[in-house]
Amino acid sequence: MLTINQITDNKEAVIAGLNKKHFANAGEVIAQVLDVNNQRKECQTHLDENLAQQNKIAKSIGLLMREGKKDEAEQAKADVAGLKADSKVMQDKKAELEEQLQQLLYTIPNVPYDEVPEGFGAEDNVVVKTGGTNTTLPENALPHWELAKKYNLIDFDLGVKITGAGFPVYTGLGARLQRALINFFLDEARKAGYTEIMPPTVVNQASGYGTGQLPDKEGQMYHCNLDDLYLIPTAEVPVTNIYRDVILDEASLPIKNCAYTQCFRREAGSYGKDVRGLNRLHEFSKVEIVRIDTPEHSRQSHQEMLDHVEGLLVKLELPYRILRLCGGDMSFTAAICYDFEVYSEAQKRWLEVSSVSNFDTYQANRLHCRYRKDGKKITLCHTLNGSALALPRIVAALLENNQTPEGIRIPAALQPYMGIDIIS
Repeated sequence: MLTINQITDNKEAVIAGLNKKHFANAGEVIAQVLDVNNQRKECQTHLDENLAQQNKIAKSIGLLMREGKKDEAEQAKADVAGLKADSKVMQDKKAELEEQLQQLLYTIPNVPYDEVPEGFGAEDNVVVKTGGTNTTLPENALPHWELAKKYNLIDFDLGVKITGAGFPVYTGLGARLQRALINFFLDEARKAGYTEIMPPTVVNQASGYGTGQLPDKEGQMYHCNLDDLYLIPTAEVPVTNIYRDVILDEASLPIKNCAYTQCFRREAGSYGKDVRGLNRLHEFSKVEIVRIDTPEHSRQSHQEMLDHVEGLLVKLELPYRILRLCGGDMSFTAAICYDFEVYSEAQKRWLEVSSVSNFDTYQANRLHCRYRKDGKKITLCHTLNGSALALPRIVAALLENNQTPEGIRIPAALQPYMGIDIIS
């Protein structure tokens, strides 16, 4: 969440940034935050004055007793008791205001960086680069859901039987392709200096608040009501929460972690041809990369993460493009975000396969994730994360773009993991 100093020191810039994200009533909400904060500060001033007065009177009591002024001393004791009672009321009021301020700040999204373009939705995102391997498909090319059936790779109907729509069952070479991609992505992350983590796939409420999934995306998460736990939508949540309430050494930054997990998203209201097959699932596999960094170095880290994801797509020989998201299409927590999309020749559409975001201090402030700068001052870290990569649409594009009359060609980078060069 935004710090109160960000808002008080840069009120107009914060409002302008929130307007870029199309946050409703930004000016009114910020005014409310400042009003509550001013009331909180007034309470603190009152408490400080009370304490000073209590200390002053307390010092006089002994002197009054020694001088035999018992009645005055008793009155002084009564005055101290009255100040303490007033302070208790003021402490309770201050605690209520602090809770009110916290809840208000939870509702305010991150402020986008200046280079984030104006816009309302996906149509306003800016394509900054295209690349990869263009493909020419044979006549009557099939979409991936038909290829999956033809080669016995994925059983969507069986998933419906076992669980419901959006929970496919991978079989035979389809399961091997999933495992090959996971191992390939993890190996590439390790080569790039990332330490692998194997985290839980359920988290508590504090973890959800720490990375910003709660309260913003509560309706999109699967909730285990009895234990008040949430199935993770991405490994970002448990991995970043490793550093909740931690003060790091500056020399340890940037911290670079990666993790493979199953991910769970309710995707309420998703239906139609654009979500057919693997295009949108409720459960899917993903390798995530996460960084904790200093403010001075986080932009370089962000670029290194973008380069890493691009390198994966190049090795998979897929046509891709990179988009800088506009304010209206960015996530609640991101200060800047780039999406990677691969082109599906069979579907004739772009499929998002990765988002790589810099959150600035927004998550770190929620997490109390800090570092000791120059060995002295304790300051907030920057957090970053990205998909490297999400499997479903990668699999869809690999199947569709590599279909030949003989079968589905396996890209060279995956052949050592698959043990074959074609699915036939």
